[in-house]
Amino acid sequence: MSQLNARASSHPTSETQEGRQLASGRLGVWGIAFFVISAAAPLTVVVSAAPTALRLGGIGAPGAMLVCGMVLILFAVGFTAMSRYVRNAGAFYAYATRGLGRPAGLATALVTVFAYASLCVCFYGFIGFFGQITVEALLGYHLHWGFYSLASAALVCVLGYRHIDVGAKVLGVLLTLEVAILLVLAVAVLMQGGPAPASAASFDPRNIFLAAGSGSLFVFGFGAYIGFEGTAIYTEEAKDPRRTVPRATYVAVGFLGAFYAFTFWILTVAFGADNVVELAQGEDFQDIVFSAGSTYLGDAAADTMRVLIVTSFFACLLAFHNACSRYVYSLARERLLPYGLASTHRVSRSPHRASLLLSGLSLVVIVACIVVKADPFLQLGIWTYSMGVAGLVFAQAVAAVAIVGFFTQDLRGHSPWRVLIAPVLGAVGLAVGFWLIATNMDIITDQEGAVNTILLLPTPVLVVVGLVAARVMRRRDPARYASLATAEAPEALERV
Repeated sequence: MSQLNARASSHPTSETQEGRQLASGRLGVWGIAFFVISAAAPLTVVVSAAPTALRLGGIGAPGAMLVCGMVLILFAVGFTAMSRYVRNAGAFYAYATRGLGRPAGLATALVTVFAYASLCVCFYGFIGFFGQITVEALLGYHLHWGFYSLASAALVCVLGYRHIDVGAKVLGVLLTLEVAILLVLAVAVLMQGGPAPASAASFDPRNIFLAAGSGSLFVFGFGAYIGFEGTAIYTEEAKDPRRTVPRATYVAVGFLGAFYAFTFWILTVAFGADNVVELAQGEDFQDIVFSAGSTYLGDAAADTMRVLIVTSFFACLLAFHNACSRYVYSLARERLLPYGLASTHRVSRSPHRASLLLSGLSLVVIVACIVVKADPFLQLGIWTYSMGVAGLVFAQAVAAVAIVGFFTQDLRGHSPWRVLIAPVLGAVGLAVGFWLIATNMDIITDQEGAVNTILLLPTPVLVVVGLVAARVMRRRDPARYASLATAEAPEALERV
């Protein structure tokens, strides 16, 4: 053990070099929660996922969202316990390394950073698509979708370069607006009443687990929470992370679970439990939420929702950009990526080089899609989103198993429920979630055949590459191998 610590201490980390540390103490509970909830993009989930889930899985969609939230709460119970011992911006990488070993950690790192990068890229496609149709519908101006994507890339580049709390304030405003419009709609529906009495059929277990197409409900369910694990990514920048990170995690997951279930259910009240499913089967099913806005609040509210859809995607993009840049920074600090990317800005302490790299890669992808005339929604948006969701749910499942591995021999004063039983249940739920996503990929992409297999391939391929790379590193550079994931909490090395 002493030799291992000696090797680790000889390896340069951000703690021993000037200009390699993130800005500590900048984010409180709500700042982190804004990043995480914004990454989930609640308005876009309600507007797009709710009608599609009702269309494919039936009336049990609200209940399925609640079940997915409960699974993630189980995961979060152990996740927050382990956050006390792991303060590393590469959260899943560090968790997997210290709970399952360095090979698993390296494999998880590759999967996670690829998943985050894919999600960053996909939102540029969505912003371009919805920005184009919204401006054209409301103002009559027709501009190529690439204009909106490139403008968003420029703004994200600036905000990602600035102080982390600047981005948190922007997200706070955007998130408040998108949540507020849906809550106003919900109040209007409840006060005016729908065409039929409110029904609890959405929460009947038979409609959640046993209905035809119920598997599709969980595909959208787990996808709706993507990004909640980002609370741990900001531990190095949090105020009092031992308290801030757990509280932010519970706030984020608890809010999203209640908000999704409630707003999905409101649609069944607005149109009637039977009628809403019929509407979801129609050609204009994606307009259900806008239709509810027009009916209960007026056309101006529906137009406002269309604008907020675009800003919601931007908030989501900014949140994932910040998360991904910190993953890149963390891996560069471990010398798994070029070490220059581990530099932080001398004033803002942001991982500015990692952020600029991500902005540059996104710019290249956007321009390439414009040149080849790719579809901004289907190809730039949905296809890259599918890869990202699959990879991130897989990484969540691995992290849940790693939590159990970390605490198996030493509970560190925690109860067995918190660090063993709950994480095991969470791991089972997430593993089932990944299997449902993998076997229902055609539902997400609306494509059949080889394209779905190709979109799933990055996750297993990167796992294999990570495991092989770890074995090679252990043989050729044992000192570097021993130093992996040692930037924080060296006492946790007992489990590596």
